[in-house]
Amino acid sequence: MSETDRPRRTLRSIGAVVAGLIFIFILSTVIDVVMHATGVFPPWGKPMSDALFGLATAYRIVISVAGCWIAARLAPDRPMGHALALGVVGVVVSAIGTVVTWNKGPEFGPHWYPLLLIVVSIPCAWLGGKFYEMRRAI
Repeated sequence: MSETDRPRRTLRSIGAVVAGLIFIFILSTVIDVVMHATGVFPPWGKPMSDALFGLATAYRIVISVAGCWIAARLAPDRPMGHALALGVVGVVVSAIGTVVTWNKGPEFGPHWYPLLLIVVSIPCAWLGGKFYEMRRAI
């Protein structure tokens, strides 16, 4: 690889991870809005049941796997590494969210919810990368 290709590859690597992150953020937010607007979730700022936080966790897991698949798909090389890099970003963002909302009230959910989002970040990333590798092998 030439010296002029290295910055382009670095930008593509960063872009792949950022694209996966943007996908996860936008789709999670859109689904949250739809769930609140349709009455599945209570109005914003009102407490939700554990079951509804379980539902939110379930669709966030699916979205996270898909976002990590996107990062792997767009990566210029080492697709699993890019998916896992996005998983690390997920751990950091989820940990920050956990700290910021920890004792802010029931409308931010039970303590297990943000902790679970931290715990599932890396497995979701690995799964997204693995799905990409399996599809590429076909």
